[in-house]
Amino acid sequence: QVQLAESGGGLVQAGGSLRLSCAASGTVATIDIMGWYRQAPGKQREWVAGVTGGGYRNYLDSVKGRFTIARDNAKNSVYLQMNSLKPEDTAVYYCYIAAPDLHWGQGTQVTVSS
Repeated sequence: QVQLAESGGGLVQAGGSLRLSCAASGTVATIDIMGWYRQAPGKQREWVAGVTGGGYRNYLDSVKGRFTIARDNAKNSVYLQMNSLKPEDTAVYYCYIAAPDLHWGQGTQVTVSS
């Protein structure tokens, strides 16, 4: 069974930075895609960023240039460095992996105050 443990959320002022971490444990097969979704209050969950096993990265347009995704295959971990945070980035952030089945983290709250 695969488990994802997230950390790094919190409260930050607009313009600040946070770094989210997510580590997979358990019986983990080869991980293809790793990434992050988020869900703001009253909104649907939206994809934020992803990175393939080959290192190709992609981002939601509204976070390009501000967020950076990275992965450490040796640690089965994925990270999301979030800079220049805006109040509209406030959401619960969920990491996911495709290995090949899809697995989700429990979510970590990010709150950006204006």
